[in-house]
Amino acid sequence: MTGIKLCGMMQPKDVIAACELGADYIGFVLSDGFRRSVGLGTFCELAGYADDYSAGIKKVGVFVNEPIEGITQYYAEMLDLIQLHGKEDNGYITRLRELTGKPIIKAFTVRTGEDIKAAVQSKADYVLLDSGTGTGKTFDHSLIEDIDRPFFLAGGLTAENVGDAIEAFHPFAVDASSSLETDGNKDKNKMAAFVAAVRKER
Repeated sequence: MTGIKLCGMMQPKDVIAACELGADYIGFVLSDGFRRSVGLGTFCELAGYADDYSAGIKKVGVFVNEPIEGITQYYAEMLDLIQLHGKEDNGYITRLRELTGKPIIKAFTVRTGEDIKAAVQSKADYVLLDSGTGTGKTFDHSLIEDIDRPFFLAGGLTAENVGDAIEAFHPFAVDASSSLETDGNKDKNKMAAFVAAVRKER
């Protein structure tokens, strides 16, 4: 059954909506410098809403080239999974998992078949295949036809196209952020439509 990850949570209403809609994962951008970044205090507040509104939803922290010590000291205890979106190598991934005991998702920007080869060789528990960091655009999905490990599919997925992607490639989970927004903020109607489209397929 395809998992549903709704990413870029910034406000309590975003988290509550994701919980009410029955998403499997919610993502928080916890490295500085991105439009959807949230600080430690905000994350703690939002994580509390997730815990209050859903016993099963998994909290995913998204980091970009973050020192391991910062993740382990401030965030790991409150997270269920850790997602890496930078240049973190297999040594970093192995060490972070040893220190935190958390499953690791490593994101790969897919432009060529070489990117898929790198994803296949990653020591992360899961890989996430994307067109970039929050670009809202798709990549050439034909490149992933032969991947043989569990992966999160991201990049330009909408309520209109996610069903076709699931049917064609059977990802472990699908991930959306930009497509769930109106004027830069999460839109519950778009979130609901995306979740409904995934459930129709799974």
